[in-house]
Amino acid sequence: MIHGFDLSSPLVCEGIVGDGCGGGRIFYVQDEKLQTFDPVTKMSMILLENVKNAQKISKSACIITIECSDQTREFDLSSL
Repeated sequence: MIHGFDLSSPLVCEGIVGDGCGGGRIFYVQDEKLQTFDPVTKMSMILLENVKNAQKISKSACIITIECSDQTREFDLSSL
């Protein structure tokens, strides 16, 4: 558990430093929103709303993939 986030949860993933955008941040789905938490600044930000029935999230380079029960959504962190 890092900063209150259970990294073994399928709705939480951590950005690896050097792996593209968002290194060192924690990404998670809560209350139908994709959110990020920066453990250095202690700031949170909502990235995407209306994320319904999320089952799993993952990160590869700058892309957050959200697997929902009826669709797969992607969020490109480089668009920020």
